[in-house]
Amino acid sequence: MQSKSRLSNPNTFEPSVVAQSNTRSNHNGWLFAIFATLCFSIAPPIARYAIRSGIDSTTLVTLRLGLATLLMGITVAVINPSQLKMKRQGLLVSWSAGIVNGIGMLLFFWALERVDASMASMMITLVPLVVLSLLALRGERFTYRQIVRMALGLGGVYLLIGPGGHVNTTGVLLLTVAVFCFATHITLLQWYLSGYEALTVTFHISAAMSVAVGSWWLLRGVEWRPLGMQGWIALLVLVIFSTYLSRISFVSAVAHLGSGQVSLMSPLETFLTVVWSMLFLDERLSPLQWVGGILVMASALLAIKRLGRATWRPRWRLWSKV
Repeated sequence: MQSKSRLSNPNTFEPSVVAQSNTRSNHNGWLFAIFATLCFSIAPPIARYAIRSGIDSTTLVTLRLGLATLLMGITVAVINPSQLKMKRQGLLVSWSAGIVNGIGMLLFFWALERVDASMASMMITLVPLVVLSLLALRGERFTYRQIVRMALGLGGVYLLIGPGGHVNTTGVLLLTVAVFCFATHITLLQWYLSGYEALTVTFHISAAMSVAVGSWWLLRGVEWRPLGMQGWIALLVLVIFSTYLSRISFVSAVAHLGSGQVSLMSPLETFLTVVWSMLFLDERLSPLQWVGGILVMASALLAIKRLGRATWRPRWRLWSKV
């Protein structure tokens, strides 16, 4: 009789089935997160290599985003053209997040003209700490532990930059603003866009990034230089792996796990970037810089643990009048 009752009620689910479904979702989420991390980790060394080879940084990021957006548009058109549609609020937030993220990426590429890829990646590890600060602006409790995290992060940045001032100051300032842009992008994703299809969100964010960066490229005057074979190879790797596939995987991971969990991969991404930079670009960090990098990553890990317990409260009424 108990079995019959369960079959007769389609809304009744076995706990084991629900648990398996949740486990599968988490498993898929972590696969997406790991793959995205690997793809993201190779971007700074490849971009740094291309820029050192003489490719203009703004041209590089413009081509990267433009070609990736084209790939995403073709993908959506083939799979399901209706996925291009979003509600007005979702479209507005997607484009806002994309423009902010595009500015951050442009600043990051400009910074790579001035600082090593390994150091730039360590600076970007501060993103989870900034995400926590953004949450505090929306009512999340700010505790003394947050002060400890910030002290670790800032102390690490000081050692990373170098007490002797050996690192380019302009590059550091560009990275600092880029960190805030990336953190804003992540929080907007979690606050407002987690209910949308990953491909839809990725396409609109990528399109907005392309418009933002492309507009600047045109305003400063189009400057085209032949990329050469090595330049095109670097560009295609950045487009296909570090932009197209990585962004789809990243948004999918956030949808499955939440941005707090996905941020757990940030220190791993930094570590991999440093390894690639040392292996292929012959970059080296001083002992003090290693200490600073470790402090920054420790701060990020502590911030990520707190993000896992943070309250993400969407407030659509903020956008209702737009």
